[in-house]
Amino acid sequence: MISLPLVAIALLPFTLAARQPDGGVVHAPIVRRSHSNRVANLPKAVEALRRKARIRSEPAPATIPITDEVENDSSYSGVVSIGTPPQNFNLVLDTGSSDLWVATTSCTSCGSDIPEFNPSKSSTYKATSSQLEIDYGSGSAQGIVAQDSVTFGSFEMSQELLAVTNITSRLIDDGLSGIMGLGFASISALQTTPFWEALYNANDLAEPLFSFYLERYVNQANQISAAPGGVLTLGGTNSSLYNGSIEYLNLTGPSSYWLLTVSSVTVQGKTIPIDPLSGLAAIDTGTTLIGAPTPIAASIWAQVPGSTELTGDWQGLYAFPCDTDVTVYISFGGTNWAISPLDMNLGTLNDTMIGNASASSPQMCAGGIFDIGIGSAPAWIVGDTFLKNVYSVFRASPAAVGFAQLASGLSSSMGSSDPNPVQVTGLTPLPASTSASSSGSGSSTSGRTNSGSASPIKNIALPLILLTSVAGYFTLFL
Repeated sequence: MISLPLVAIALLPFTLAARQPDGGVVHAPIVRRSHSNRVANLPKAVEALRRKARIRSEPAPATIPITDEVENDSSYSGVVSIGTPPQNFNLVLDTGSSDLWVATTSCTSCGSDIPEFNPSKSSTYKATSSQLEIDYGSGSAQGIVAQDSVTFGSFEMSQELLAVTNITSRLIDDGLSGIMGLGFASISALQTTPFWEALYNANDLAEPLFSFYLERYVNQANQISAAPGGVLTLGGTNSSLYNGSIEYLNLTGPSSYWLLTVSSVTVQGKTIPIDPLSGLAAIDTGTTLIGAPTPIAASIWAQVPGSTELTGDWQGLYAFPCDTDVTVYISFGGTNWAISPLDMNLGTLNDTMIGNASASSPQMCAGGIFDIGIGSAPAWIVGDTFLKNVYSVFRASPAAVGFAQLASGLSSSMGSSDPNPVQVTGLTPLPASTSASSSGSGSSTSGRTNSGSASPIKNIALPLILLTSVAGYFTLFL
């Protein structure tokens, strides 16, 4: 879904919420879903991410619940309603892509665990004669270009979407049904305006922005398949979720992906300056991990005693002694934002994964920053490993991404989250959903002329993600 010489990047969550009386903003809870064997699927997630990175009325805010999906923090989804009467589906909320797609009852390869949209039950569904295929690092989605009524939060409009009839095995699963792209129109494979941007263009948003709080569960002892995963606020921010002011950083280049420039990374107290030419980064809720260029990833892990680069199927990932707290700060030209050691530890590795391990070797864990390679555009993908540590705001005008410190009691930068997430004000109950989601981006092919390419997948390791942010994998989204 990348347009320009940019390469496709990752993908994956929102739910319905009533329009709020306080300031006209919609706050949506986010849901999280889990998948087994998260660490074992990291190689697939990383490869998916690499391949993706090589492709390309009175306005009122809406509070939308988010679900934390697949494998403790792998991806985040929200409920999107499609059709008349509405059919509800969990779709990955993906700032790394710009298209909306959903699996349909005509899908010949969708598993029984993928809730499907039934076009014949929607009186407003209109199919076209155009077909489209979107390729992701871990597979592809093919379908018919169509139009139907779409409701997200308290907002409703007629929207172009891809009614998917075939997907690669394991592209999505575990109750997910598709992706809701939150990037800009310029990278839309469908060559259409994304839902959020259409609202902005019509002056239907109280403010020209949307914002995320992503809950952390990666540190929970028990694997959770799905749980309240945070909040997406469409058309505003939620002041109960952050402290202090929001630091806005202007986008680097034209509006396509949400692009910033990484200026430095500090690891175990050692600051690594980043050349602007190798710092271009997509801020991607649909990707679970952080992907950095080869030499920078090597420099980062060189600061962690006992760390080692993995080989074979695990090449690109790094391992470190599990009893080490990896402290990382990242800056985009302003504040040095902390990444919790909890998010830098993806889980333990067995001897087969590590290779050449002796009985006296310490238990090794996989790290949350991996080598994405050289020559990708953008050079970095900054996913949920970082975004769980801040309140993030995506602003259309003036185009910028903003970050703020999380409010006390939330999954703060250096803290751990409680098994019972903090209650957030302004939310409405999650509607029953008939599907779930996966986010992803990739290249597209069709009989239509495409000026843009689909954004890359966000699942980094199938279950581990990619991730947002794999498929059963990590979210790189895929």
